Amino acid sequence: MKATNDLLLQKINLLVDKLMNLGVPDCKTDITNKAELSKGLIPRDFGIKEWDWPQGVGLYGLQKLEDFYNDGRYHDFFQDWYQSNLEIGLPSKNVNTTAPFLPLVDLCNELNNPIYERLCMERAEWLINDLPRTKEGAFQHVTSAIGNRQGVHLNESEMWIDTIFMTVLFLNKMGHKYNRQDFISEATHQMLIHIKYLYEKKTGLFYHGWSFNENSNFGEIFWCRGNSWFTFGIIDFLETSKATLDIGIKKYLLDTFKAQVNALIKLQAPSGLWHTVLTDNTSYEEVSGSAAIVTGILKAIKSGYLDDSYQTYADKAIEAICQNIDTDGTVLNVSAGTGMGYDANHYKNIIIAPMAYGQSLALSALCEALV
Repeated sequence: MKATNDLLLQKINLLVDKLMNLGVPDCKTDITNKAELSKGLIPRDFGIKEWDWPQGVGLYGLQKLEDFYNDGRYHDFFQDWYQSNLEIGLPSKNVNTTAPFLPLVDLCNELNNPIYERLCMERAEWLINDLPRTKEGAFQHVTSAIGNRQGVHLNESEMWIDTIFMTVLFLNKMGHKYNRQDFISEATHQMLIHIKYLYEKKTGLFYHGWSFNENSNFGEIFWCRGNSWFTFGIIDFLETSKATLDIGIKKYLLDTFKAQVNALIKLQAPSGLWHTVLTDNTSYEEVSGSAAIVTGILKAIKSGYLDDSYQTYADKAIEAICQNIDTDGTVLNVSAGTGMGYDANHYKNIIIAPMAYGQSLALSALCEALV
């Protein structure tokens, strides 16, 4: 049964309240325990306060909702969040700490503080000039060091699909806002090279990563949330690019997107969700990746990139997401931060916990479902 607008708005209000007040778990993580860390027990990932990718994706969903209402209702929250982080001091520059800049590009005018615009430009210039690169100039997936806000983990010569959402969307948005063709061209190049090394032609799905050092796609796993970064991200990329994107490149990107979606709908579980390892029915069904997948599908239907026959799959996913929102607004069955894995068990063993991106991606999906 298709979710009604009344139900969607009820769930959206619950999601937002939980997102803006999302705390950290009671348990403390031993950052020297590699087994704990490999399961996603990374302290910085939890809650809404830290400046890193989970919170950045969380803010992006909230900013999209503010655009929907167009009345500045979350202005004070954004103002407090960015100001408090500036007072604390920003963490190291890397791929993941770029994520909070994605919503900030559009919030600069609303927050009316010239420092935010300067920080966005500095980060875009850093991506172009200073972020380590792999062979062929791909953005190396440099992340925050665990337990050291000012440190980085280089992930030498590695490409991760997460980079598309965490940096490429931001760079593309900055290029169009400030008419910087170098930003736009680099964002397009990054999108294309990530497809080149991560897209698997036989299945139409994406691998999590590629290593130039190992000359391999690690465990060759089709991870749900990893695939969803492309499903959601590519439509966002096209929305920002509008008529400026070369027609041939746009067709290539859309053909890749459609092939992926056609593969994904065949893997949708009876519940309406997708498994955390897409091709492994014994892995748990995961809500954040499922939400980002259906967000991309719904956006594509509205844009005319997909026809109405895909609506049935989308409706089924939205219904399942609604069923996975607890009475206090917590999105259930969300996998924690997931590092690169060499086998399916790595992904299947990632813990389930309330996460800012889980709240946000579910929020994005329900907003797209409103009619």
